[in-house]
Amino acid sequence: MDTLAHHFPALVAFARIVAAGSLSAAARELDVPVSVVSKRLSLLEAHLGTRLLQRTTRRQTLTEEGQLFHARVLRILDEVEQAEALLAQRRDGVHGLLRITAPGELGRRWLAPIAAAFQELHPQVTIQLALTDTVVDLLDGGHDLGVRYGALGDSSLVARALAPNYRVLCASPAYLQRHGEPRTPAELAGHRCIVIGDQRRTDWKFDGDETAPVRVNAAFLTNDGGAAQQLALAGSGIALKSIWDVGDDLEAGRLVRVLPHHAMAAAPLHAVYPHQKNLAPRVRLFVGYLKERLQAAWRW
Repeated sequence: MDTLAHHFPALVAFARIVAAGSLSAAARELDVPVSVVSKRLSLLEAHLGTRLLQRTTRRQTLTEEGQLFHARVLRILDEVEQAEALLAQRRDGVHGLLRITAPGELGRRWLAPIAAAFQELHPQVTIQLALTDTVVDLLDGGHDLGVRYGALGDSSLVARALAPNYRVLCASPAYLQRHGEPRTPAELAGHRCIVIGDQRRTDWKFDGDETAPVRVNAAFLTNDGGAAQQLALAGSGIALKSIWDVGDDLEAGRLVRVLPHHAMAAAPLHAVYPHQKNLAPRVRLFVGYLKERLQAAWRW
């Protein structure tokens, strides 16, 4: 009897095609000819009696049925991988591919060195670090773990708090020498402000302040937190940034905290991962290690 279990290589191929973006890229990752990947996909679609991917010469997209099936396939493959990892842990220790996604600045400054230290302890673990300020779907992206500011409301995910967080105003010494230092939040309206987002005018509201939010006008507008930090370092204005991003610059004197008695609450750092009864050992160990290192680094 021809069941889906007989098409396991096709399930693997389908997942890699979606993740890699094309049949040829999937074939390279699987180290098989493109014709093999194409045949496996065709046989899978024939078995299911539905098209999973719409393909043109330039791009491919999942059909509605393909989206539903893809989510299930990833869970199936993850369960198989976890079963294999659990046995391997008893035999050889922690190993396998650990796929992590995180915001760019946080990933470069904190996650990369922590991941490197973790790999020294567990050399059989391969780490894939995908940095993006866009919140991605863990299952669709094939990620084991997301590190994010704040937890997601998706009930199918597990969120574990890693470390506290808050945002501060900061500017370079050169900027403050040229333009002066604001003494009250209201004076920010007369300063050159660096705004992250797409609105030239935005409201900055500080914790414990009885005053109304301050409406600031952007002298610089950017969608990238790292760019905002570089603009502040270059003396272009005052930025509102997470203490995790600018803490080292403040301690080194490259940036100066503006209105030091005013801060803005920010979502704490969380590790987010798919809800699984038996979490892969490498994920569980890394989350614990990451929490330990970040809390040890918290000094603000």
